[in-house]
Amino acid sequence: MREAKIAIIGGSGVYEIEGIKILKELKIKTPFGLPSDKIRIGELEGMKVAFLPRHAVGHKIMPSEVNSRANIFALKKI
Repeated sequence: MREAKIAIIGGSGVYEIEGIKILKELKIKTPFGLPSDKIRIGELEGMKVAFLPRHAVGHKIMPSEVNSRANIFALKKI
């Protein structure tokens, strides 16, 4: 699966990127569990990018509870 060449992980309070046109959302399972949120595939200035809010939309996941291995694995998978 090659959805995007660039991945952006949003930190605290970053749940969307200004100017991005979302094309689809992916829920990806990994051997480490689910990532923090759905991965949004979009177009930004003519480039396909993947965006993942690290703490989930609405900051539902505390920093110590972020499943970083699942996040990175899922982004590598796309």
